Amino acid sequence: FSNGEIVNPEFSYPFRKDIIPIWLAAFLAFIIPFIFIILMQIRLRSFNDANTAIMGLLFSLISAAVFQVFIKWLIGGLRPHFFSVCKPNINASSYGTGIGFDGIMFDRSICTGDEKQINDALESLPSGHSTAAFAGLVYCSLYLNSILKIFANYRPQYWKLVLFYAPLLGAALIALTLTIDHYHHWYDILVGAIIGTMFAFGSYRFQYASIWDYRFNHIPLPRINTEQGFDYHLNHLEHYLSASKKGGWINGSIYGAPFDAAGIISMVKPSGSITTDLRL
Repeated sequence: FSNGEIVNPEFSYPFRKDIIPIWLAAFLAFIIPFIFIILMQIRLRSFNDANTAIMGLLFSLISAAVFQVFIKWLIGGLRPHFFSVCKPNINASSYGTGIGFDGIMFDRSICTGDEKQINDALESLPSGHSTAAFAGLVYCSLYLNSILKIFANYRPQYWKLVLFYAPLLGAALIALTLTIDHYHHWYDILVGAIIGTMFAFGSYRFQYASIWDYRFNHIPLPRINTEQGFDYHLNHLEHYLSASKKGGWINGSIYGAPFDAAGIISMVKPSGSITTDLRL
C-alpha cells in the first residue's frame, strides 16, 4: 500500500538456501529404497524380484517428477520468499498505477532482483522435494510390507511395523524442512505428497500382483505378450516366497482379503477334486 504495508506478508519471508537441496531429496528418495531392495535379496536371492522392484521405483520417481514439473510450469505460484528475491520497485508515486481494484496489483515487471531467482520463486506449487520423497519412500514402505508381510494374517514382530513407518517418517521430514527454510507453503508440500504417494501406489501395482493383499503383493507380474497373465491362483505362491517365513501362511481356507479380486478361490487337484487345504 502507499503507507509501505505489505499486501501479502505470507510471500515476504527472507530468502534462504534450502536445507535439503532438490538433488539430495531425489537421491535419498532413490538410494534408501534401493538399499532395502538389495538387502532383501540376501534372503530372496531373486534377480526377477530385484529388477521388478527397482524398475517400479524408477517408474514412480520419474513419472512423479514429470507430473509435478508440468504443474509447476503451467500453474506455479509464489514462494514464501517471493518479495525478497523480486525486490519490487514500488514507491508512493507509483501507487494506483497498477491493475485491479485501486490499482494496487502489479506484474513481475516491477521486480528488480535476479531473473533466475525470480523465475524459481514463481514455481512454488507443487513441492518437488515432497513429490520425490513420497514417490520413493512410500514405494519403499509398500515393498517392505510385501516382503516382510507386516500386514498379513498374523501379528508380526514390532520392529517390522517400525521399519514400515520409518521411510514414511523420512519422507515427512524431508518435506517439512521446506516450512523451516520458507521454500514452500504447507499446501505446496501437501500437493507434492499426494502426487508422490499416488505414483508410488500406481507404480507398485504396475509391477506387482497386489498392493495390500498379503498373499500376492510380493509376486512380480509377468510381462505382457511374453507369458500368460497372472491368474491369482494360490498354486503360484510356492514359487514366489517372501522374506518373512513364507509369509506366515499355514494350512487353511483361501478366502481373499476384503474387496480383493481374488475374493474366493478354489484349487482343483489333478484328479478333479476341490481342496482348500494348501501348504504355503
